[in-house]
Amino acid sequence: MKDSNVRPRLLRFGVFEVDLRTGELRKQGLKVKLHGQPFQVLAMLLECPGELVTREEIREKLWPGNTFIDFEHSVNSSIKRLREALGDDPATPRFIETLPRHGYRFIAPVETIVPPGGALREPPLRRPWVVALAAAIVVVALGVLFGLNVVGLRDRVLGRTASPQIRSIAVLPLENLSGDPGQEYFADGMTEALITDLGQISALRVISRTSVMQYKGTKKPLPQIARELSVDAIIEGSVARSGNRVRITANLVHAPTERHLWAETYERDLRDVLTLQGEVARAIADEIKANVTLEVQARLARTRPVNPAAHEAYLRGRFFFNKLTREDLLKAIEYAQQAVQLDPAYGDAYGLLASSYWESSVTGFGDLPNREAAQKTRAAAMKALEIDDTLAEAHVGLGSVLDRNDWDWAGAEREFRRAIELNPSFGRAHAMYAFDLMFVGRHDESIREAKRALELDPFSAHSHLTITLMHYYNTRQYDQALENARRWLEMFPNHPAAYGWLGNAYEAKGMYGEAVAAWQKQMTLDGQNAKDVAALGHTYNVGGIRGVWRWQLERAKERSAREEVSPLAFASLHALLGEKDKAFEWLEKGYQQRDHGMAFIKGHPAYDSLRSDPRFQDLLRRMNFPR
Repeated sequence: MKDSNVRPRLLRFGVFEVDLRTGELRKQGLKVKLHGQPFQVLAMLLECPGELVTREEIREKLWPGNTFIDFEHSVNSSIKRLREALGDDPATPRFIETLPRHGYRFIAPVETIVPPGGALREPPLRRPWVVALAAAIVVVALGVLFGLNVVGLRDRVLGRTASPQIRSIAVLPLENLSGDPGQEYFADGMTEALITDLGQISALRVISRTSVMQYKGTKKPLPQIARELSVDAIIEGSVARSGNRVRITANLVHAPTERHLWAETYERDLRDVLTLQGEVARAIADEIKANVTLEVQARLARTRPVNPAAHEAYLRGRFFFNKLTREDLLKAIEYAQQAVQLDPAYGDAYGLLASSYWESSVTGFGDLPNREAAQKTRAAAMKALEIDDTLAEAHVGLGSVLDRNDWDWAGAEREFRRAIELNPSFGRAHAMYAFDLMFVGRHDESIREAKRALELDPFSAHSHLTITLMHYYNTRQYDQALENARRWLEMFPNHPAAYGWLGNAYEAKGMYGEAVAAWQKQMTLDGQNAKDVAALGHTYNVGGIRGVWRWQLERAKERSAREEVSPLAFASLHALLGEKDKAFEWLEKGYQQRDHGMAFIKGHPAYDSLRSDPRFQDLLRRMNFPR
């Protein structure tokens, strides 16, 4: 017999009322057509407002294991019908929020309606958590009295499992829920910002942007992604932007077990986006119990508002910068300049401008003369640090100028170390510091930093280039250089530079035929003329490796008539040919022009034939290399 005191359970949210016993949904008193699975899904969400209801929980309750249906289609259809009944927009939800890969959450306030005639009373044992809570209180009291392990006992009473230890994390690309593909740059920018903020926490290893972007739109299971990135946890979520409002949903998952640890939604005006980013990072750090220094806490709690138009220009610039092509870097510079014009106090935008100028150099990915690139990089980096001296990117930009242009090795080291101190997970800072250490011959320290860069950015071609070039090639460990280049090619089978360095390693070992074949592959991938590719092979067949070096010299001369060519391209070839006087002429030109490649000469194998010459030692002295 039913308990006569149990009344129908009525709930209200917004303009809607739900009778969970009769299965009716009303809007301002008028009945809304909603039956079957869609209503049952609504009931599940209303039973625990603000909490995640997983797709698996929906499956278990509504479609038992012996029910043969297309579950994915059915649950998607139910959610769609439910949203239609509520007039809810998935891009900017008022009621039902999607937590990608996991499930759904009811985000509107829910009110219990007390029917006429008295208060509601739940049937016996309807709330087992009350019993558990009472038991937990007893346990705590006993713990105080007898010195028991209160936390462990309490968690076991409440049915909790110990939180897994998390020391490494990857932020997967946030899903763009704005309903506009043109907003991808915004979602990607927010992903990178969250990576940067979390990267400041020294207790965490945070995977760099380049590597996580490999998983944009992926269907790979989270445990597989975690294994590939060697991380304990993964953050995934979404970004929705409507006008000047932005909403971030973030979910923290213990990746090996796919255990959901935490989920939250944050919404702010775009002017407060920096505050929003810091809030999310702090919440994640609190959840995983990461040790966050007071200095980092203060940085994450920054509240400076940002001009929304300036921030949008900055994110667009960041989007193009990450493509690292000549044309995209020019766009990055243009947008970064717009950002600082709109908001002259926007330090991050000056940091982006510094990075974009540096990579636009002839030695980088563009055609800006090296000296001009260095001057512009220095000015932008100094301005960024004048505004905010905690910007790791600006310290890296300044450090790059100090070692590649000024040959101030100690000053560059200070900047790179400061960048790493500010953001220990900044892979590019570790890579650039590794180069700096290599330049001065501190190879053991160099390889340590190079490997750290690789741990933080395992799918970065630059990280693999660094370790191959830096340690194995420059320390004459050519077999290891070959092995590393081959591994690089497994990951990046169509990367021209990988074949270039493979060829260099073969050349150093005297395996000239293999070297030429690798260089031909590099030329093909670079889109060079098929006749030139064939000419390289013919030249080797006729004149051997010395013929190839002569051929390369002639091509460098031809290119120099059209574009700036590094003097080192000539110096290294003359050195290989044993033409010392000509080699020194070009090295002196490199010195006078402050060519960025000059930083490599102390240990580069191409100059081995020059090392005993007093002119070479004098050059090293003038470049401030330590003895």
